[in-house]
Amino acid sequence: MDTDVISSSELEQRNFITKVFGWMSAALVVTGLIAAYVASQPNLVDIFIGNRFVFYALLISELVLVGILAGLVKKMSASLATIIFFAYAALNGLTLSLIFLIFTIDSIAVTFFITAGIFGTMSIYGYLTNTDLTSIGNLCLMTLVGLILASIVNMFFFNEMVYWITTYVGIIVFVGLIAYDTQKIKNCNIIGNEGTEEDTKESILGALELYLDFINLFLYLLRIFGRRK
Repeated sequence: MDTDVISSSELEQRNFITKVFGWMSAALVVTGLIAAYVASQPNLVDIFIGNRFVFYALLISELVLVGILAGLVKKMSASLATIIFFAYAALNGLTLSLIFLIFTIDSIAVTFFITAGIFGTMSIYGYLTNTDLTSIGNLCLMTLVGLILASIVNMFFFNEMVYWITTYVGIIVFVGLIAYDTQKIKNCNIIGNEGTEEDTKESILGALELYLDFINLFLYLLRIFGRRK
């Protein structure tokens, strides 16, 4: 009897993780397609990238959507959470179209596959390991705060050494966060609510965390592997 219960729980947990990765993958597709399309249309580039006011408005809108989804997801419907999630992915596609203007398609593709390989490896580790990754996750989050502050300061000083230090530290931080977030999402899954609105919202929130990990790791790796046009 106990074996049946455990098997059922494990199956539900696997189904939940599958949904999380499904949402995340769909969001990455939306972001990638929009970014590539905008970059191929000079008139859209002028609107979204060439206009500094519009570009910064997009960045602020992204932060607002992430804040709303992360902070108010429990109070909204699953449908609204889905709309906000994909709206964020779409806006991110608009701003990330900039990389298609700076880097070659080949180097972007290579960096994407490297990111996908690292992401997959660390996610599998985070899902399967019996080691508690909480301390590693907390260390990565604290380091991330310092990384953000250092990056902001360096925007004004343009120090090349600081740029490369933040690049490699950023890669290490997000590699650790991928494993930590995967384990956290797995452990936070509420067994018994499969198919409910709460289950959908949980999976979308988990997908958002992993989506952010993937995108940030990709951008840091692009600093190394990206070849400018």
